[in-house]
Amino acid sequence: MKLKTIAAPIVAALLAATPALADTSGKRIALSNNYAGNTWRQAMLKSWETVTKVAVAQGKVREVSAFTTAENQVTEQAAQIQNLILQGYDAIVLDAASPTALNGSIKAACDAGIVVVSFDGIVTEPCAYRVQVDYKELGARQVEYLATRLPKGGNLLEIRGIAGSSIDDDLHTGIMRGVEKHPQFKIVASVYGDWTQTVAQKAVAGVLPSLPAIDAVVTQGGDGTGAAEAFRVAGRPTPIIILGNRYDELAWWKKQRETNGYTTFSGTIAPGISTLAFWVAQQVLDGKQLPKDVTVPYLTVAQEDIDTVLARTPVGGVANVEYTQADAEKILRDLADAK
Repeated sequence: MKLKTIAAPIVAALLAATPALADTSGKRIALSNNYAGNTWRQAMLKSWETVTKVAVAQGKVREVSAFTTAENQVTEQAAQIQNLILQGYDAIVLDAASPTALNGSIKAACDAGIVVVSFDGIVTEPCAYRVQVDYKELGARQVEYLATRLPKGGNLLEIRGIAGSSIDDDLHTGIMRGVEKHPQFKIVASVYGDWTQTVAQKAVAGVLPSLPAIDAVVTQGGDGTGAAEAFRVAGRPTPIIILGNRYDELAWWKKQRETNGYTTFSGTIAPGISTLAFWVAQQVLDGKQLPKDVTVPYLTVAQEDIDTVLARTPVGGVANVEYTQADAEKILRDLADAK
């Protein structure tokens, strides 16, 4: 398993080992999560609970809560943020339903003196902090990988995520950049899989009868085995399917590798990025001066790492990295030093 470092706009003093500037032991931090309908989101919430429970027990903060809205509803999440403002939380960490539609609520939180940190699904409101991976680079990397496997190119099926999210937009943009750089590839169809195996399988099955031979499937994570099952049921050859670090994807990959030598690439954001966003919020409350934009590594799994990663990934979970405060400080400091 490899952590790929993306160029990060992080100054060397980002999380320097300096004494606390303010007492955060009495602070309250809330998580506003827009969606929990797939394995990545469930793993993210579990990581949040695991790490923040320890932080409360150690007296780093007084209270940490998590709230999830139903099915990526912008209006519901905006109302939730307004409610968190009224409840007097000191910081709000959020995985946002939209990069722009929540900006009014976020600005209201900032105006009330509340620290806002977005991660994964980030926001564009200038007062908020953003903890993210370079999804555009991850999308482009899929096509770069395919260019090494299929130098003559071929037909691609694209499985997108949830329409309107910053994640979907950025990954799609990256994939399109990759295709522009490698014009021997052609996207012959694009469907939405909602980052979920069942939705992806149904969507792929719906378009396969009308498609020519598919050489590879570019994805957004959580959709790999759904795509594979759709091809199997349709009686069509299994193409190269880019995977997204889910347990079922890695288990399927291992079985295929042992059966026929199947080779592919897997990568996505680690669910534990929620815990890094938590520590960013805590550090800001502590008086640290952090940049508004923090770009961190995404997690990749190589062919030779499948057995090791699969063995430590819980059934139904996702390959993951969780951060203690010390871990977060070291990783961010290392990224700054590597700049």
